[in-house]
Amino acid sequence: MAVWALGINHQTAPLDLRGRFAFALDQLPPTLQRFRAALARQPEAALLSTCNRTEIYCAGEELALEPTVHWLAHAGGVSPQALLDHAYVLQQDAAARHAFRVASGLDSMVLGEAQILGQLKDAVRVANEAGALGTTLHQLFQRSFAVAKQVRSSTAIGAHSISMTAAAVRLAGQLFEDLHDIKVLFVGAGEMIELAATHFAAKNPKAMAIANRTLERGEKLATRFGAEALRLSDLPERLHEFDAVISCTASTLPLIGLGAVERALKKRRHRPMFMVDLAVPRDIEAEVKDLDDVYLYTVDDLASVVQTGKENRQAAVAQAEAIIDAGVQSFMHWLQQRDPQAGVVGLIRDLNAQTDAWRTQELVRARKLLAKGEDVETVLDALSRGLTQKLLHGTLAELHAGDEHTRKQTADTVARLFLRSR
Repeated sequence: MAVWALGINHQTAPLDLRGRFAFALDQLPPTLQRFRAALARQPEAALLSTCNRTEIYCAGEELALEPTVHWLAHAGGVSPQALLDHAYVLQQDAAARHAFRVASGLDSMVLGEAQILGQLKDAVRVANEAGALGTTLHQLFQRSFAVAKQVRSSTAIGAHSISMTAAAVRLAGQLFEDLHDIKVLFVGAGEMIELAATHFAAKNPKAMAIANRTLERGEKLATRFGAEALRLSDLPERLHEFDAVISCTASTLPLIGLGAVERALKKRRHRPMFMVDLAVPRDIEAEVKDLDDVYLYTVDDLASVVQTGKENRQAAVAQAEAIIDAGVQSFMHWLQQRDPQAGVVGLIRDLNAQTDAWRTQELVRARKLLAKGEDVETVLDALSRGLTQKLLHGTLAELHAGDEHTRKQTADTVARLFLRSR
């Protein structure tokens, strides 16, 4: 059984590219159905989409990396190569390790944050309800949840972490002399906005308001915080009243445009506005950041703030990685036990996948050199040398390792495999 994962995240892809691959929770079932229908053998699949990442996890009788890349690239409206330039492609133990690290908060912008585990559980639940989850992925994710629980309970990985919403409050405190004197507008009524409202409410601002597409849901959240509830349609006329705007919705298009903010600033006599866009895709047009009296931050801009205290958690990271390694070994053992021929079949699959990955790496490097205007013959020579070095590196290392008897055995095996004419 082959297991693979393809994804982009805050470390590999810019915000606007991630926005192309953002899927709301209610979009996941039909998206998974389209993906499975597009691949010949309809593999097991689960899709995780958050503001910081989009990842698809798959399992099937045969590895199907290339069709997965082509499908996801098409879904995001980019070429396969443009996706691969920012993506990670993982398989077998590497895919399992990544899933365990994501669930444990080790791959998050906020190291050790717990929100990602809930998001992953939601993604798995939806995949299961859509009929896209089979035995292999079920095992993978249940084990990832167990590993995450062990990491959370036996290490200090979450200690001293600063959430995105707490970071927004900290930045607002640097701009405004006293948060008691500001009016705060929250756009949306989801989990992230609820967290943001909780953090800002603790600072007792002068007033808070919540604007949401569904007024009833907005009113419910507003009541909790003693805030005013607005309709999204009210924003153009009311935007100028607020000193701070925090937005996070599932809209596919910006809700707050450059013109609306310019008009608001004019009414405010250019008193500064603090804006945080936690949505992917963006809720606030990117051009707003260029306005003199606006301080606009995106999820990526908050990265440096949330890294505070990361150094203090490195020992916990090492402990967490050890727990994850044990979990990966256990999962791979389970996977191999399901197939008595897994050793040989798995080796063949891994060899094909490894050489294909090397080929892809060298092609990417060659295309970049050609794009820079390098001579074609020089690029082809570098490509062939790169492939040769990758193919022979491990073999040459083994020929120099061990005692004389071991080297003789290795030499005979290498000669039989690579020099068949001898």
